[in-house]
Amino acid sequence: MTSLDWFAATLFILCWLGYGPAMEVVGRRWGTLNADMVHIRHAWMAAMTGREVRLLDSQLMGHTINSASFFASTNLLLIAAVAGILFGGESALRGFAAVGAESVSIPLLEAKLALVLVCLARGLMDFIWSIRQMNYTVALIGAAPEIEGKRDRIAFGQATARLLNPALASFSQGVRGYYFALAAATWLFGPLWLAGGVIWAFSLLVWRQQGSPAAKAIRDARALLDDDM
Repeated sequence: MTSLDWFAATLFILCWLGYGPAMEVVGRRWGTLNADMVHIRHAWMAAMTGREVRLLDSQLMGHTINSASFFASTNLLLIAAVAGILFGGESALRGFAAVGAESVSIPLLEAKLALVLVCLARGLMDFIWSIRQMNYTVALIGAAPEIEGKRDRIAFGQATARLLNPALASFSQGVRGYYFALAAATWLFGPLWLAGGVIWAFSLLVWRQQGSPAAKAIRDARALLDDDM
């Protein structure tokens, strides 16, 4: 690996692993889409405990679980494709490199593919954990008793939300893995591509959390919910 490869790979690792903690700091100071959604999900679960029929809540959870399952299945197919090239022997690697990747040594090409594989594998683990937590959440929704006291309803809703929020945070982290896997794949064309790719992925994710129309709409919705509480 050249010094430029090391620089680009280090930048990638810093952006990939540092994105989550950085967004937590930003969320506490200025707010982010994910931070606002935490409050909205708490409001959702509090409202859920006050409904006699929770068909709407179960349908929404079912849709979310189906989405996570779809992404997990797609992730598994991508992992199989990358692993097939990575562990397919030197002929498979050279054949892949001939398609248009940068001409490098076989060990370096393996390292580049391994980085893509690690991003996808971590995303798969996030999706699996997300699905499990969402199934636990469904059980809590189904077990929600007919509580008369408002304070007790809110307490049960908050307890359910404390399970739902990490579940959907894992889902978001799994989706984020696609962005960084795509950025890692640009390394196949050279270290400058990797540096540019990870900066693009990081910047796009930050914009979607802070300045996108979705982030602004969620921010306004949270403000309305906070006024009603």
